[in-house]
Amino acid sequence: MLTINNLSKCFYKGTENENIVFNKFNLNINSGECTAILGSNGCGKSTLFNIISGILSQDNGDIILSDRNINNLKENERSKYIGRVHQDPSMGVSPSLTILENISLSDKKGQKFSLKPLVNKNRIEEYVSKLKTLDLGLENKLNTEVKFLSGGQRQSLSLLMATFKKPELLLLDEHTAALDPKTSKLIMDKTQELINTHKITTMMISHNIRDAINYSDRIIMLKKGEIILDVKNGEITEKEIIKIYNSKNEDHSLLEAI
Repeated sequence: MLTINNLSKCFYKGTENENIVFNKFNLNINSGECTAILGSNGCGKSTLFNIISGILSQDNGDIILSDRNINNLKENERSKYIGRVHQDPSMGVSPSLTILENISLSDKKGQKFSLKPLVNKNRIEEYVSKLKTLDLGLENKLNTEVKFLSGGQRQSLSLLMATFKKPELLLLDEHTAALDPKTSKLIMDKTQELINTHKITTMMISHNIRDAINYSDRIIMLKKGEIILDVKNGEITEKEIIKIYNSKNEDHSLLEAI
């Protein structure tokens, strides 16, 4: 479904600060699965997501999504096929716009700019129906500006918006890291419900091993741009993951969520 071939990416090439993040990196992501991406800070997780989504360009290599080479597609063009939820609850929404206006924006993703009104009144009933699935009462606050919502409400809305058009690939970039444990579980449960309902292929960066085990089908661990662990869920225990992580990394930040 997603194939990454011979990916190379280097920052500050030829300087004393040269940083080779990926060197002929290869990865295949299976259709319909949720793959958790683990690893310490600086291992390449976010760089990988930024390259897939088009924020960064690779030096070499190919990104193939559903047999479609997307190397030459800009970020906004890739957004037709790729949804993303960021760590910051405000990054996936427009805080100064209302809930209704935000949902309308996600509904228009991939469409050409026009002078038509942002909100299509004929679509409001569907927007309300989708908001109800979050069980947060947001359907009763359509005209509330998103900046007045809690972090959990904003992240739930961001998740709904990212999956509104049923993307081929969903990127979850530590999307619960900024939330308290109770809200984090709520968001993870909603995430699982949405991706299972729509059968969306998902990649999830996480520092929480239990989330990786509880919500993913496959677990990959990166170190310095290389895959050091690639297993199906159920083939490894939490303790074994921790042991592998500790043996390969001096940075133990991953263990904070255990």
